[in-house]
Amino acid sequence: MPLVTAQLMITLDSTIVSVALPSIQPDVGLSDADRAWAVTAYTLAFGGLLLLGGRIGDLIGRKRALVIGVIGFALSSVLCGAAQNAVMLVGSRGLQGVFAALIAPSTLALITSTFTEPRQRTRAVGVYAATAMSGGALGLVVGGLLTDYLDWRWCMFVNIPIAAVVVLGTFRYVPNLPRHPGVNPDLPGAALVTLGLVGVIYGLGVASDYGWASGRTVGALVAGVLLLAAFGWRQSRAADPLVPLRVAKNRVGAGSFLAMMISAFCTFGMMLGMTYQLQTVSGYSPLQAGLAFVAFVGTAVLSSTQVGRRLTPRMRPGLMMAAGLLLYAVALLLIGRLTPHSSYLPDVLPPLALMGLGVGVLTVPVVGTVMSAGEPRDAGVVAAIVNTMQQVGGSVGAALLNTISISAAATYLAARPNDPAAEVGAKVHGFVVASQWSAGIALVGALVVAVAVNAPAPRAEQPTED
Repeated sequence: MPLVTAQLMITLDSTIVSVALPSIQPDVGLSDADRAWAVTAYTLAFGGLLLLGGRIGDLIGRKRALVIGVIGFALSSVLCGAAQNAVMLVGSRGLQGVFAALIAPSTLALITSTFTEPRQRTRAVGVYAATAMSGGALGLVVGGLLTDYLDWRWCMFVNIPIAAVVVLGTFRYVPNLPRHPGVNPDLPGAALVTLGLVGVIYGLGVASDYGWASGRTVGALVAGVLLLAAFGWRQSRAADPLVPLRVAKNRVGAGSFLAMMISAFCTFGMMLGMTYQLQTVSGYSPLQAGLAFVAFVGTAVLSSTQVGRRLTPRMRPGLMMAAGLLLYAVALLLIGRLTPHSSYLPDVLPPLALMGLGVGVLTVPVVGTVMSAGEPRDAGVVAAIVNTMQQVGGSVGAALLNTISISAAATYLAARPNDPAAEVGAKVHGFVVASQWSAGIALVGALVVAVAVNAPAPRAEQPTED
């Protein structure tokens, strides 16, 4: 299916660069201080412009927006793969994020608009959910394979044949849906939300280097929050807001968006931290570290395509979302018991598999609930908000949990100045503390979502065994 393939392509690129960074740095002259921008430039542009991308899709037609986005993504991937310096690499990654913001809301809106029969829609949403939430882990595997056996530049060039398949498949199989030409994109609102997110995520990222009380950290966080507040004010007064008030005031929708954000916060923070642990503590190669996430990918696909879609007609969506977050919390608490001597099978595989199970239990009802509750004219913007919550949650999770991990590791080292094994212990301790914080956030989120999302189970035909 071209729509799922398009979603897989842009999700892979959220993490595919992570395992290749040690090879990328010397080739393009990327410093240790700036290497995170190879990842963050993509996720910030992606998450910050998704709302605008959703509105553009409503305006020009979602099929056309998808094709334009995929072609632009492929061309920017060529620039990334051909990068000769850090500026060209980071700028091209940001350009990829711009076009990804056009692709993501179009794919989800087309899926939910094309599959209107309840059982078919639930199955399609399950496949989408598996792709959206496991694609990041799959990116680590693909990135490790390409870096070990070819060259890091193929982490970018691999998008070209994928994009060709998506464009051809879209023209052949995806129907043309009605446009909503009366919608005018809110460009000032898009600028406010994008700059606000940049400020918040930059502030969270630099806190580990400069401290929470430093002028740079506080200034970035305050500026980001003020810009996001201005965005909220703008949306209440704009003629064609990026987030219509009828969507923002929907309690069920707001709770579902929160569940998606917390899910991505926990998932992406865990994946980046676990990848670092496996390579620096356990001595895994990039490929081995990527393959370690196969358990997560496998259970995520299984739970999204089988468990999630079978539970959806039987359970209240709020309870399913809460159950998914509880699975996340248990998995993160298990990760919080790791030691420098932990091994993969008994200590790492079970929590990864458990977190993958939580993906489908949570994501299928989130997507199904928000896309069914909104008006047809808002399908693009609702899809954009779902994807925004995923990208913003992942970016905030990676930045904040990394800062918590570094701070905890520094405290651990300071208490053991003469211990030769302290450096390895500090890395594990930092990851453990960050995982415990993440588990706490998942638990609180489960309680809030269970209360906020009070919609009944959808009235749909009971799925049968295939």
